[in-house]
Amino acid sequence: MPASAEKYLEVQRSEEFAQLRHRLRRYIFPTTVAFIVWYSLYVLLSAYARDFMAVKLIGNVNVALIFGILQFVSTFLIAWHYSRYAAKELDPLADKVYEGLENGTAEATTDGGKA
Repeated sequence: MPASAEKYLEVQRSEEFAQLRHRLRRYIFPTTVAFIVWYSLYVLLSAYARDFMAVKLIGNVNVALIFGILQFVSTFLIAWHYSRYAAKELDPLADKVYEGLENGTAEATTDGGKA
């Protein structure tokens, strides 16, 4: 196996890389599920609760329009929150993994050296 490939395998086996993957998954999976449920609710209500979605709230603004706008708002909020989460939780750890890779110290971060 080429030296560079072995170096990347060592990084993949490192504790820092495992922790980085864990932190990313801990954020991505629940957020994705929540957004899919929220979006599905909007679609299902639009398809099967037309009377509810047609209720006018203010002038010609109805429940469907508010839900549609909230889809965009929730998308931007998720993106904003993820950027804050990544800057605080993921980026420092990713930088540490990258520095270990660049400095050739990947084996120092693995559990027991080379496998």
